[in-house]
Amino acid sequence: MANSILNQPHFQDADKARQYLEAIRWPNGAVCPHCGSVSKVHYALNGAAHRPGVYKCKDCRKQFTATVGTVFERSKVPLHQWLQAVYLICSSKKGCSSHQLQRTLGVQYKTAWFMAHRLRLAMQSPGGIMGGSGGTIEADETFIGRKPGSRKGQGGYQHKEAVFSLVERGGKVRSFHVPDVTGATLKEKLTQHADKKTRLMTDDFRSYRPVGKEFASHNVVKHSLGEYVRGDVHTNTIEGFFSIFKRGMYGVYQHVSSRHLERYTTEFDFRYNHRQKLGFDDTMRAEALLKGISGKRLTYRRTNSQTSQG
Repeated sequence: MANSILNQPHFQDADKARQYLEAIRWPNGAVCPHCGSVSKVHYALNGAAHRPGVYKCKDCRKQFTATVGTVFERSKVPLHQWLQAVYLICSSKKGCSSHQLQRTLGVQYKTAWFMAHRLRLAMQSPGGIMGGSGGTIEADETFIGRKPGSRKGQGGYQHKEAVFSLVERGGKVRSFHVPDVTGATLKEKLTQHADKKTRLMTDDFRSYRPVGKEFASHNVVKHSLGEYVRGDVHTNTIEGFFSIFKRGMYGVYQHVSSRHLERYTTEFDFRYNHRQKLGFDDTMRAEALLKGISGKRLTYRRTNSQTSQG
């Protein structure tokens, strides 16, 4: 199915890709990324001296294209290949490795790796407060790493990286790479991102007890006693998200450095927050990513300051 979709013109031709991107970024006409002018008198510069898609702002007189001020700016990769990468990452439930992008796009591995990181940056959202009166948020933590452990904070867990996530039932998820899962750390994230009028659902990990008192209610499912559901009290939603996240991290990306883990949590959050149950198909998900490319730049030096695989 994906191969047939990738045969569409904007995935195969750079000029068609430019027109496709312009329609998504500028549905009401070109907008100057330098001064923000929305004047409809921006004009395209045609002729042998200018490539297709170059505009000149009527107000600030600077030239621009649809990729200026985006994660695609100054990239030597043809735009239609960028759009292929966007679609592949957005349509792959458990992620798309840099090796797969390398094979599909026919680029070097380090190019594919850098492209993937740029797209993860585009997936970042401004956030906002989750939950509210009548809403329910499930909170839980998981650990990413190769060395096994039996208890949180002990044994092999001290060698793993902690990820803390909040999911609003029927809504979105938000994940964080945290240094630990102490009460202070969990309280900071919960009070910063969750409305205190929300019903909070957690397992019986003791670090949730103090902050749970600050919410409308704090319901606990006692995993330590073999309890997983009690009426509508459970953490099955967040555990379902973690199952997809872990299958992707271990099965697709295999190894991710601590420095880059937050970007991968952003990727899995984005796909979950634009899932089919919320009305998004693969194409709509890819278009949502393209709407987030503006105002975000990531240089190879910044990205490659610590080696990562995936």
